[in-house]
Amino acid sequence: MAVSFVTTSPEEEEAKPKLGLGNIQTPLIFNPSMLNLQPNIPNQFIWPDDEKPSIDVPELDVPLIDLQNLLSDKDYYTSASPSSTLEASRQISEACKKHGFFLVVNHGISEKLISDAHEYTSRFFDMPLSEKQRVLRKPGESVGYASSFTGRFSTKLPWKETLSFRFCDDKSRSKSVQDYFCDALGHGFEPFGKVYQEYCEAMSSLSLKIMELLGLSLGVNRDYFRDFFGENDSIMRLNYYPPCQKPDLTLGTGPHCDPTSLTILHQDHINGLQVFVENQWRSIRPNPKAFVVNIGDTFMALSNDRYKSCLHRAVVNSESERKSLAFFLCPKNDRVVKPPTELLDSITSRRYPDFTWSMFLEFTQKHYRADMNTLQAFSDWLTKPKK
Repeated sequence: MAVSFVTTSPEEEEAKPKLGLGNIQTPLIFNPSMLNLQPNIPNQFIWPDDEKPSIDVPELDVPLIDLQNLLSDKDYYTSASPSSTLEASRQISEACKKHGFFLVVNHGISEKLISDAHEYTSRFFDMPLSEKQRVLRKPGESVGYASSFTGRFSTKLPWKETLSFRFCDDKSRSKSVQDYFCDALGHGFEPFGKVYQEYCEAMSSLSLKIMELLGLSLGVNRDYFRDFFGENDSIMRLNYYPPCQKPDLTLGTGPHCDPTSLTILHQDHINGLQVFVENQWRSIRPNPKAFVVNIGDTFMALSNDRYKSCLHRAVVNSESERKSLAFFLCPKNDRVVKPPTELLDSITSRRYPDFTWSMFLEFTQKHYRADMNTLQAFSDWLTKPKK
């Protein structure tokens, strides 16, 4: 199955006319409750034939990493049996060389916290559009509410709404998420902020433990990546995919690789996540007791291409809404991204130039629509002589 992906910059997209539902040239508003009253979905949401979704695809065989023995103590790798740690790092290494996806279970995150995070996601997206637009994502920024990407692109729009906000693992900004909800939406949203503050703290802690396993699997000192991401400046995203009357024509999220370092995703019970492996789309079945973990472009650069950032997308359906919680682990904004010396030798050359996360994030928000070539395009852009 041949797949082609066309990339255009936001500047090129903005130059194109935006059409409303009729013949009046007005910006399109993504309001699914209104759009689903129309006999057809707007052309902006219809994807090219070679990128249209396949709903019924085979399931991807991803390893299930049991963290129970590894997380049972504060110094969990000391208390864990060497064989269980070795097996976990071996499974992760195999998956990350092939496609970068694996599941973690017995992760220590309470079911109530996960349930509350999903509940408040539903509450937010159930609000009237005008209320959600109070935290509208501004052009060039990575935080706030986005109703599809109608303000950024005018073709191949995703059938979804998102709310993104930053999490800083910085003791001087210990309530950054809680403050965001109160400052942006008012003190009535303090319960939202408390839940997502706790959720992000749990995700940050879990991601650092996974980073130790990744370090071990790469033959790097187990503390190396944990220390590198110790003061992470990460992004939390709430995803909402409404039902669509023409799910065979559109996508909830287009094919892309995450530009971030590590993604920890919790899906609800509705199928939707698909991964492109061996020239074929495959689904990852929802598992309420598991988190889906995948490598992003920034960690691919940190591993000097040993581990892969894999193309994935989300499909929608006509019957059910779908929600997911995505925590994107990112380095501190000014931290220089370069592989550790253990991954370099006289034979293995550097694949990517030094960069900071803030530079890469700006590139994805202002210059390039994320796809399977984002990291290489960024590297080319970075090394190209500036006029």
